[in-house]
Amino acid sequence: MDAAAGAIQSCAVAATAAGTGTRPVVLYPSPGMGHLVSMIELGTALGARGLAVTIVVVESPYNTGATGPFLAGVSAANPSVSFHRLPKVDGLQLVASRHLAAQTFEVIRVSNPHLREFLAAASPAVLVVDFFCSIALDVAEELGVPAYFFFASGAEVLAFFLHLPVLHARTTASFRDMGEELVRVPGIPPFPATHALMPIMDRDDVAYDGFLKVCTDLCRSQGIIVNTFRSLEPRAVETIAAGHCAPPGLPTPPVHCIGPLIKSHEVATGGEECLSWLDTQPRGSVVFLCFGSIGRFSAEQTMEVAAGLEASGQRFLWVVRAPPSDDPAKKFAKPPEPDLDALLPEGFLDRTKDRGLVVKSWAPQRDVLAHEAVGGFVTHCGWNSVLEAVMAGVPMLAWPLHAEQWMNRVFLEKELQLAVAVEGYDDEEGVVAAEEVAGKVRWLMDSDGGRALRERTLAAMRRAKEALLEGGESEVTLTRLVDAWRTGGAGDVVGVTSDVA
Repeated sequence: MDAAAGAIQSCAVAATAAGTGTRPVVLYPSPGMGHLVSMIELGTALGARGLAVTIVVVESPYNTGATGPFLAGVSAANPSVSFHRLPKVDGLQLVASRHLAAQTFEVIRVSNPHLREFLAAASPAVLVVDFFCSIALDVAEELGVPAYFFFASGAEVLAFFLHLPVLHARTTASFRDMGEELVRVPGIPPFPATHALMPIMDRDDVAYDGFLKVCTDLCRSQGIIVNTFRSLEPRAVETIAAGHCAPPGLPTPPVHCIGPLIKSHEVATGGEECLSWLDTQPRGSVVFLCFGSIGRFSAEQTMEVAAGLEASGQRFLWVVRAPPSDDPAKKFAKPPEPDLDALLPEGFLDRTKDRGLVVKSWAPQRDVLAHEAVGGFVTHCGWNSVLEAVMAGVPMLAWPLHAEQWMNRVFLEKELQLAVAVEGYDDEEGVVAAEEVAGKVRWLMDSDGGRALRERTLAAMRRAKEALLEGGESEVTLTRLVDAWRTGGAGDVVGVTSDVA
C-alpha cells in the first residue's frame, strides 16, 4: 500500500461519523476515475447538508497513476467526507474478456464479503452504489439497508440501459452483427448499433452479461440519482419517469436529477504551466484537447492531430499521452510519460511555440476549461468532461474513444446540440485525418456555425448554474432527498421526475 492509500485507510470512519451524529450515508463508487470523481462530489454535497458520509474505496484493477494522490487530496480538502478502503483481494484472476468493464465487475464481486463486513459494522442509513457495483444490492437487502444507484452518466444513457433487457429479448443478434442498423430506445435519438458500448457489442462476452444484469438491478433500487439536470435532457428524463424505458413488469424507480456535479476544485498538484500560459493568451482564442484519464491515441493518430493543429493556424493547449502498449502484461500498468520527440513531427514544438502548448499526460481540466482564454474543447465525451464544459460555457468537438462516449457523441450532437463530431473515428482504420482535425478546429474557433454552437453552450451553462442555485431544480431535488434520508424515510422518497410523468 502506497502512502496515499495509507492516508485514505487511516480516514476510515466509525458508524457515527462527524457531523450530525446520525447513521452515515455510505457511497460505493467503482474504481474508474470518472465514476470516482462524480461520486466524491455527491459525497461533498451531502456532507455540506449535514449528513455523515463515508466513501468506500475498492482497489482498482488498472492503474492510471492518479487515483491515490487524488483521494489523498480530497481527504485533506473535505473533512466532512471520510474514506474507507476495502482490503485488497489477493489472487484476483483476469477475466476472459478484452474489456476493462468485465474486470471491474469481477473486482466488485469478489469484494462483496469485505463490503458486507464493513456495512454490518457501520449500520448505514442508506447505501448509494455505482453502476458497476450493483451486486452490492444483495448485501444491502440482506442487511435491510435502503439502496440507491448513483448514475454518473446522463439521463439519455440511463434510458438506454433501462431498455437494454427489452432490446436483448427482441433479437438474438449482437450489436456488432447489426452494423449501421439503428437502435431505437424511447426518449432518445436513434443511434447506429456501431455506437453501442464496446463491452456490450458481443453477446457471448462476459462483459455483456455483467451489463445486462445491472440493467435489471436498476429496477431493484429505491431510486436512481443521476448526474444531470432535468432541463438539459428533458425528453429522456420524462420518458424514463413515465415508465417507458424499463422492461415490462419491472418498476421504474424514482429518478433524482441532482447535477451537474463537477469538481469543485482541482485537488491534484501541478498544472501551473498550463494556467500561466493561458494567462498570456487572448480571450476565447485557445482550443483545448484532452481525452480523459485513460484516453490514449496510437502514434499514428498523435501525428495526425499534430499536423492538423499546425495546419489549423489556431492557438491550442494539448494533453499528450503515451500510446497504448501492445504488451498484455502492461494492460493495467501505469502509463509511461510520453516521448514527445518520438511522437510529434520533427520541429513541431518549435514551429508552434508562439501559439501552442503541449503538456505531458495531465492538465487541470476543470481549471483550464474555466479559463477565459479557452474557446473550444476537443473531448472524448466522457460525461464529467461534458458537464465541466457546459458549466464553463465552452463548445465541444466530439471525439469519442470508449465506454458510453460513442452514444454521448450522438446525444450531444443530435439531441442537445452542444457538440459537433470529428469524422473518421468510427471508420475501419479508426484514424481521424490531419485535414479533418484542421478543418473542424477552424470551424469551431472561427465560423458562424462555431459561434452559434458557442451561444447554445452558454445558454446551457446558464440553465446549469440556475439548477444549482437555492430553489433551482437540482438543488430542490437533492434537498428533498437529504431531508427524507435524515428523517429515516429513505425507502419512501418520491423522485421529482414523477411530477412530470
